[in-house]
Amino acid sequence: MKTGRTKRQRRARRLSLENLELKAEIDRTRHRMEAVRNQLEEVVDPTLIDCYIYELKAVQLRYQFLLRRFKLLEEVCATESIIP
Repeated sequence: MKTGRTKRQRRARRLSLENLELKAEIDRTRHRMEAVRNQLEEVVDPTLIDCYIYELKAVQLRYQFLLRRFKLLEEVCATESIIP
């Protein structure tokens, strides 16, 4: 039983959904980064300062990864003439 959609249409829909999910994850990660920065500014205990520094670095690396993935996905969409 066919759904009436071509492979290209299904791929476009999948990439579009992936793009939306990725945007949401980037927003969540950006908010987490802001929260960790705020927490880092509030603490005075040296151990907690170290913890927040490591956490901030981890969140920043995740953010960079997500941005690279998002750009790659946009390139794929552009190459295939798919508008996300």
